[in-house]
Formats: sequence, structure tokens, C-alpha cells
Amino acid sequence: MKASDLFVKALENEGVEYIFGIPGEENLDFLNSLKNSKIKLILNRHEQGAGFMAATYGRLTGKPGVCLATLGPGATNFTTPAAYAQLGAMPMMMITGQKPIKKSKQGRFQIVNIIDLFRPITKFTKQIVNGNNIPSLIREAFRISTEERPGAVHLELPEDIAAEDCEDRIFEVTGHRRPVACEKAINDAVKMIENAKMPLLLIGAGANRKRTSKALTQLVDETGIPFFNTQMGKGVVDERHKQYLGTAALSDNDYLHCAISRADLIINVGHDVIEKPPFFMEEGRTKVIHVNFFPANIDDVYFPQLNVIGDIATSIEKLSSKIKNTKNWDLSYFGRIKNEVETHLSKYSKDSRFPLLPQRLVHIVREELDSNGIVTLDNGVYKIWFARNYKCYKPNTLLLDNALATMGAGLASAMAAKLINPDKKVISVSGDGGFMMNSQELETAVRLNLDLVVIILNDSSYGMIKWKQEGLGFENFGLDYKNPDFVKYAESYGAIGHRPKSDENFREILAKCLNMKGVHLIDLSVDYSLNHSILNVLLKEKTCIL
Repeated sequence: MKASDLFVKALENEGVEYIFGIPGEENLDFLNSLKNSKIKLILNRHEQGAGFMAATYGRLTGKPGVCLATLGPGATNFTTPAAYAQLGAMPMMMITGQKPIKKSKQGRFQIVNIIDLFRPITKFTKQIVNGNNIPSLIREAFRISTEERPGAVHLELPEDIAAEDCEDRIFEVTGHRRPVACEKAINDAVKMIENAKMPLLLIGAGANRKRTSKALTQLVDETGIPFFNTQMGKGVVDERHKQYLGTAALSDNDYLHCAISRADLIINVGHDVIEKPPFFMEEGRTKVIHVNFFPANIDDVYFPQLNVIGDIATSIEKLSSKIKNTKNWDLSYFGRIKNEVETHLSKYSKDSRFPLLPQRLVHIVREELDSNGIVTLDNGVYKIWFARNYKCYKPNTLLLDNALATMGAGLASAMAAKLINPDKKVISVSGDGGFMMNSQELETAVRLNLDLVVIILNDSSYGMIKWKQEGLGFENFGLDYKNPDFVKYAESYGAIGHRPKSDENFREILAKCLNMKGVHLIDLSVDYSLNHSILNVLLKEKTCIL
């Protein structure tokens, strides 16, 4: 059969539902083969948008999201989504085209060595040089993408290979069982936990799986151990739980770090050093047990004393069944810190000044969105406020990137989340800077008939960098710009634009938009004037309670 037909057949065999992308002339055989497939092509307006949607699909389903681009500039536009998926442990497969490799009359026109370009930012990258290799290469790429630690893979399909005849053969999709931690490691962990006086549980992104969520909830319920999480570990255990202390949105100096520095043992589940550190280890201080699918990467600020390596959920289940003696524990200090954290975080939640403080924004969004609703964040200083102040009730209900931390992914991530979860309410929150990096995907959202709320936090500047600039004592310079009229901009795409005039008006608009059809864009003025005084001054001057 034709190689491009075989390629599509192999993707169908893997259970692919969508391909996000922008085809070029080098993809036309593949596109023609896709025409009669049950796989749905989602045509994007930029390759970055396609890659971010594919990565988010992988993040939410555990199956590789697939995206398509042509050669040269189309393929190079995948580099940021590839790094986004690779660092964020999101399974994703990229397909790119290429000029004929056996006989080409176009010299080096548009030719870039995409295989070498992608090698440092993927788990696997290969050019297909024989159509008969397509089934095995696709099966291998999908296997590599999903095995721990998940990430990005890439296959390049040249134009002449796509058009050649080859043998019709498909490899059966076979699963695998993850290895479990050895009993000695489990027993050593139990001994350390039972002998601890002030243990804490830390939940990271790698624990964001259904079985692991259930196992961790059981561990917390049965032992009463207090827990906190990383930014990408939010919601794994319901943050309304009485043992929840907070989220490590900063690496140090937050109120939560008073508890972390006092703990004598941290059980670190599913975290690795690719995500921004939730705390800094120091020699001779708090001990750490690393529970993950893979051993800890040793870093200057992370060097655990024990590795428990294997399927995380199984490891936690075994720990739960063996931890019996907690009489050495004294958790009273953590209770006082919990009260201190909640008092601090609630301080501006009811401040109705306008433009809106980010703390107030988070409070309103949490009140208006149901427990199943999903918020996706782009990257900006508001991400810190959402990580600290927004309580997640379920896994994957606050999607943020604390690994690559790229701007421009928030809208596309929300689109993928809504596509996968059509019955859930989805809100995209972006700064004006990040939104404009891939704002053209509004057209894609409208064309797909998605019901989506897009909130743009408008301060006419790169607010995160202004905060950092002020923290270093530098004068405000080089970070301000002018924005388009976002309401008219939304309407030009067929979306519906809104511009709140007050705190109460924003709440009314948000409540209405969440229950209406279509894409709704809210241009919301935001006040970041307290960022420096709180995050740079107040936190560093605080005194941990005794």
C-alpha cells in the first residue's frame, strides 16, 4: 500500500483521535491519506498552537498528542512545544515533512537538519528512509513517548517516501507493567517515616495520575500526615483537606517554608528537579525520601537520602499498609503554620478595588467555577498568585507550566482541555503579553465551536519581568507597550468581547460567560502594584511563628 496510507493506518492503530497542525506541500500525500481516516485534523493558525494543543492532549489523556508541520520553518516552529512537552513530561508526537531525499531538484531550499535540531529536546527523533519501516517506527515512537518519564518524539516523513509503495503491516499495541519498588526500599522508608518527629508529604507533577491520587488521599487520611504540593502537583489530593498546608509557589521565604524548614523528613512524591524547586535542601538539615518512577537527579539543592523507585501508586499503597507507629510525630506546629498561611492568603481576597488585584481575581474565579472546572494559565506573575491562592479540588483542574514556563501556551492549552472535556467549563487566563504571542488561535477556537472563556490580564507591560526588575532595585525600563482593543480584536474573529468596569461587573460577566455558548474574551484591567511589597519585601521580613 502507499506509505502515507500506511502511516495513517499505523496512527489509527495507536488510537489517535486528533492531529493538530499546519500542513505544507511536503505533507500533501499524508494529508490526502488522512482525508478518509477517522482521525480528525485540527487546522491551527501557528505550529506553536498545534504543538501546545498536542502536548496538553498528552498531559490530560496519557496518550501522545500528535501534531503536524511541514519542513523548514514549519518544523522549527515546533521547537518550543517540543521543549514544553519534554520538560513537562507530556507525551507528544511531532510529524514533519521533508523534500525528497532520493532525488531532489531544489538544492538546499528550506532544508534544515531537523533531526539534529530536535535531538536535545526530544526522547526520540528519526527520519523515515523506507516506507516499510513506518509501522515499527511509529510503534517505537509511541512506546518511548509514553514510558516514564513521558515526553516528546519526532518522525520526519520525506515527500518521496510518503508516495512510495510498501508492505501493509501493522504492529500490535502492547502495554507494559511498571516495575515496583523493592521491599527493602519500602521498609527503609517506613522506618524513616515512623522514626520522624515532624514529617511532611510533598506531592509533585509525577503523582498526577488517578491511581496515585487515590493512594495519596488514602495515605493522608489514614496517617494524618500534613501535605503540600508543587505548582504542577496541585489538586492530586483535594486542597480542601484539613491536612493541606499550601502550595510551594516560590522556592523559599514563603509562609509555607516555615513548615518546610521545621520538618525533619519530607516524603517527596513525584517531583524532580526540572520543575522549579519547591524548597532548597541543605546539608545536615531536613532528610528527603524520593518516591518516583525513576531515581533522583542529584542537584545542589536536591540530594535525597533514600530513593523508592517504581510505580508511584503501588509504592504509596505499600507505605500506607505498613506505616503503623506514628506516636513519635508532633504535628502541632504545622497546624499553626496552616492557619498563618490561610490568614495571609485571604488578606486581599475581598478587596474590591479596580483594576483588580490578582488575589481578588483568583478568589472570584474559584467561587464562580465548579469543582470540575478547568483553569489553564499562560506564564506570568499571576501564575504565582494562582499557585498560592487557588485551591484545586481535583487533579488537572489547574493547568500551568512550571518546567519550561513558556509564554504563549495558555490559550492553546485551554482549547485542548475543552476539546477533551466538552462537558467541563474551561477558563484560559493569560497576561496581555503571553496572549498576543498566539492570539491568532482565537480563530481556531471559534471555528471548532468551543465554549471557552478567555481572560486577558491587561497591564500593558511584561508584568513578571517588571516585578523582578523592581525586586533588584532597578528603575522601570523597557517593559511597557500598547495593546490593541481586545474587545474589537475578539469580535473580528467571531468571538464575543467584554470589558468589565468594576469588581462586581467582572463577577457578573464571568458568571454569564461560563454559562453561555461560544468563545468569550474578557479584557480585565489588573493591578500588580502590591507584587513587590508582598512577594519581595513582606515575605522576606516575616518571622516564622514558634
